[in-house]
Formats: sequence, C-alpha cells, structure tokens
Amino acid sequence: MTNREGVPPLKGPTATPEPSAGTEPAAAGLSGIALVVVLTGYALSIVDASIVNVALTSISDDLHGGPAALELVVSGYGLTFALGLVLGGRLGDAFGRRRLYAYGLAAFTVTSALCGLAPAIEFLVTARLLQGAAAAMLVPQVLATIQAVTQGPARARAIGMYGATAGLGMVTGQILGGLLVSLDLAGMGWRSVFVINVPIGVAALLAIRRVPATRADAKPGFDLLGTVLFGATMVCVLAVVVAGPDLGWPLWLWSLLAVAAAGALVLVRVERGLEARGGSPLLSPAVLSHPGMRRGLAAMVPFSAGFGAFLFVYALIAQGHFGLDGLASGAVMAPFAVAFFVVAQFTPRIAAALGSRIIALGIIVQSTGLLLLALTIWLGWPHPSLTLVLTGIALTGVGSALIGPTLFRMILADVPPSQAGMGSGVLVTSQQMATALGATVGGTFYLSLAGSLSTASSAVLVLALLLCFSVTVLVISLKLPDPS
Repeated sequence: MTNREGVPPLKGPTATPEPSAGTEPAAAGLSGIALVVVLTGYALSIVDASIVNVALTSISDDLHGGPAALELVVSGYGLTFALGLVLGGRLGDAFGRRRLYAYGLAAFTVTSALCGLAPAIEFLVTARLLQGAAAAMLVPQVLATIQAVTQGPARARAIGMYGATAGLGMVTGQILGGLLVSLDLAGMGWRSVFVINVPIGVAALLAIRRVPATRADAKPGFDLLGTVLFGATMVCVLAVVVAGPDLGWPLWLWSLLAVAAAGALVLVRVERGLEARGGSPLLSPAVLSHPGMRRGLAAMVPFSAGFGAFLFVYALIAQGHFGLDGLASGAVMAPFAVAFFVVAQFTPRIAAALGSRIIALGIIVQSTGLLLLALTIWLGWPHPSLTLVLTGIALTGVGSALIGPTLFRMILADVPPSQAGMGSGVLVTSQQMATALGATVGGTFYLSLAGSLSTASSAVLVLALLLCFSVTVLVISLKLPDPS
C-alpha cells in the first residue's frame, strides 16, 4: 500500500510531506497528461546519455578539451546517473515521488542550462556530473509512480510507453544531436544539444500538479553503510567499463573487479543483517528475493547489454567504414526507432494473448533481423544492400519492442507498491550498467577483431555474439511470470 499525498508546496528533501489544507487529494490512476509529464523527464535523461556524442568534435574545438576531458563529458553523466538511481528511488519512497521528480526535473533543467553556458571544459564536466545526479533523482520516480497508481491494462499500457521511451531515447539521442548541431540554432552550435532541455523541462514542471502524489506508508530510514558500500562497488565496476578502453585494460584495473565482488558480498551481509534487525536497508533483500524481480533482472542484463553493443558497434561501422557523419548514421537507425515505437503500443495486447511466449516471439524476430544483417554484410560487403540493412534494423527494433517493455512488467509484477521506488531504482540501474557494459564489450570485441580480420568478418562475429545474448534472454524468460 502507498499513501496518497495532497498537493504540498515544494520543500527541501528532508521535510516530511504533509497534505496541504484545502487541497483535494490527487485523482486515482494516471491521466494521459500525467503520463506524458513523467515520461518527458525520463526521455530527457535517456536522450542526454547519447545526444552529446555527435557534438564532441565541436566541443573540443570550442573549449579546447583533450580526449580525457571529452570522455568525462560522456561517461561522467552516466557515472553519477547510475550511482544515484537506487538512492533516488529510496528518497522518493520516503519523501514523496512527485516531490522528488519535481526536484530532479528542476535540477536537470538548471544543469542542462549550465552545460549549454559552459565557458570551459572543466565547467562542462562538472555540470555533466551534476546533470547525471539530477537524472538519478527523477528517473526512479517514473516507474514507481506508474507502479503505485495503476493496475491491470492501464499499468500494462503505461509500462509499455515507458519501455518505448527507453528504447527510443537511446536511438534518437544521436539523431537529434546531429540535427541540432547541423542546424546551428541561433548560432549556438553544440550548446543547443543541452539548451533544448530547458523549455521542455520548464513545460513539464508547469504541469507537475497533474501527476498523482504518492509515497511509501512508512518513511524508510537512511542506510549510510549500505549506501557507501553500494557506491564503492558501483564505482569499481564503472571504472573498469569507462576507463578500460582508454587505459588499455591494465592488470590493476581488472583488480577493481575483485574489489567490487568483495564489496558486493559485504553489502549483501550488511543488508540482510539490517533487515533482520527491523531496519531499512538501501537494497532490501526481501524486494530482491521476489522471483519476478530476480529472474527478470537476470534477463534484462543480457538484453540491455546486447542493445548497447548493437547501437555502439553499428555507429563504429557506419561512421568508420561507410563514411557517414553523425546525422546520416543516426538517420539510418530511423527504421529501428519507428518500428520500436509502433510495436510497443501493441505489446500489452500481444502479451495478453501470448503470455510469456511473447519473449520467444521477440527473440525470433530480433534474431531474424540480426541474421539478415549478418548475411547482408557477409555477402554484400563492401557495398551491402541498403534496403536489406534497413529491413534488418527494423526487424531488430520490432523484436526489441516485444522484449523490453515486457521484461519491465515482469520484473515489477510482484514488487509491492510501497517498495516501488527501490524496485524501479534497481531495475534502471541494472539496465544502465548493462547497456554501458554491452557497448564497451561489443566495441572492444569488434575493434580487436578488426585488427586481424576484415570489417565484414568482424561485424558478423559481433552479430553472432548478440545472437548469444538473445538466446540467453530466451532461456531465462522461460521461468518468468506471465506478463498478462
């Protein structure tokens, strides 16, 4: 059960929310406008993970940033984003999800403006770190709000839209970034990829009262030791993922994985002990013990890793071997984005008819697209058929739309609404980490193969790796609950 708040004025995050006098409680359910408002903030956070990629050359020329600084512009956002997601979910459970969403969106809007006004590369890196932290505050509240105020078909539709937003955001970020840089709006150049967030964020904030206000029944305590251990573990893993390609994977960097494993073991013991004593752990073992959550996350990790690897390796091939610029290479992904968005609208209905077999259907369609791409590249290189390439990309988008939103529903199916913030924080953290890891592993695998094999052979082997990820998802999904 969750409590519905009234519409209190925005206060500091340490205040306990109380309904304002004379204000009617928020209406039950989630209206269309409310869903658009919460998905807007989520879309901005996802798009900004990739929108900056095509502007890096312009940023370097303008702010004179070196490769290391430019890497931080990209990875710094993802670092603070991933680190803060679980904590953001817990704060939403404790102090009100709409309140934390509003604070996070306001902070994201302000930090986006700071990024666009950055006078130096150091300023931009700092603003990006803060922007990622703001995203971590708002994103967990989206799924938590959907989980808390919807049920049945309404929840299925809302989570389907959430999944569509996730997929579209990852794909369209680079397309939008290339378009904005090419248009050079008001002479802003690369700065427009950040400034565009400001009017969108302000518009969403003006409609924030349309979003139902929810929070957990009992305000959870703050788990300082668990937070420190979780943060240290995440930093070690992210350091390997982010710094490995640039540093050449030295042995000392790999040792951080051992540190992360030890930290994870200690974290599990600490969290179990705290919950057994009646405390409020950051990562509740009770929540993670739900079969849908545990098995669903096991399927989400290879799915997201394959998704990240597919997008990243495609960009390497399109820009490095086809000679396409950022806008053109992104535009070729349009069939993926369109197919994903359209099919995601019907995913709940298909799930109602097929049950858990929808995952198998998605894997078949996705695998067909990957096989078509592999055959097209292998037989047609160096001039593969554009029609077949676009068809393969579209089929991959259709399969992803059947799998992704369904996994979101399965993972959260048996999480109590009172713990929706924590559950969504864990889910999105796993998704973001797996996507980053997939991009790194896929990119490293491709580049290492390209050093000794032809481009076509390297691309086909990467696509074979993605097929292995798909089979893994299929095997795990056989034990997941019925999504309908």
